[in-house]
Amino acid sequence: MANTKASIAELVGKTPLVELRNFQKKYGLQAKLFAKLEYLNPSGSVKDRAALNMITEAEKAGKLRKGDTIVDNSSGNTGIALAAIAAAKGYHFECLLEPGVSPERTQILKAYGAHLRSFLDFPEIAKMMDKGAFETAEISRIIQAYADSKGYFYTDQVSNQANPEAHYQTTGPEIWEDTDGQVDILIMAAGTGGTIAGLAQYFRQKKPDIEIIAVEPAEASRPSAEQPDVNSIDGIVAFDGFGPENQPTFFSKNHFYYDSCIDVLAEDGYKTGLELARTDGIFLGESAGAVLHAAKTVAQKDENKGKNIVLIFADNGMKYLSSPMYQEVN
Repeated sequence: MANTKASIAELVGKTPLVELRNFQKKYGLQAKLFAKLEYLNPSGSVKDRAALNMITEAEKAGKLRKGDTIVDNSSGNTGIALAAIAAAKGYHFECLLEPGVSPERTQILKAYGAHLRSFLDFPEIAKMMDKGAFETAEISRIIQAYADSKGYFYTDQVSNQANPEAHYQTTGPEIWEDTDGQVDILIMAAGTGGTIAGLAQYFRQKKPDIEIIAVEPAEASRPSAEQPDVNSIDGIVAFDGFGPENQPTFFSKNHFYYDSCIDVLAEDGYKTGLELARTDGIFLGESAGAVLHAAKTVAQKDENKGKNIVLIFADNGMKYLSSPMYQEVN
């Protein structure tokens, strides 16, 4: 049976690149939009790539053996990806859930057999969050100490170089091959920054004049002590204009830079994402909706006429059915 696979680990990657023809027609766009459908990875998101590579590299280094426990903190997608790959490879997984995780993601993690703990179970982290701070390096230190005390392996997605390397080794070459290298603009959002840093490294080498556009939540869509209940864009962070200590670790670690950054209101991302379900039958998650909204803006500019724009759709809408994006769909 030559066309069978040994496990889901062999199904990660090689996701399709689809032209959004009906959406383009609706808005009269003169640039072409090509979406990388990362939700077609086994556990439903782009994070499968990083999860698989982090686990594979740990195995190569002798840091993981069958029956070991993997731990990491996550707002959802990375946790789900690690839980799925861990199950397929014979490991246990403990997910430290960050605030705001949707009920769907929690249930999916449970289904994969993950042990769930709250991020806020750690007093030092809870105190930090109460102050509105999110000090990545300090959080990593706290979790590493916890993992060491339990004999767990901490994947540390925010600073593990296997995260961006997954995209340098797989996502980038896939896009290059599928487009015959005819990519003019690359648009995506950032959470840990692994996807955008890895892709930027690959494409800067292959095509130095490529334009890389980052997407972040607009200020009015960033929950804070002053505006705790605003609609937000799950899984991505704001970074433009901040110092290195408040940007994803891989930005400085991998000497990553972007050509421009587009701020998107959550409501605009929700609306545009829902439109794509009805024009092209593609059901988007919150960050993908924001990326599409930004891409529409870019594709409407005269200077981009005839250009090929590639978008990264990190996940689909299945994990967001209880969120504001889909609660009032009619």
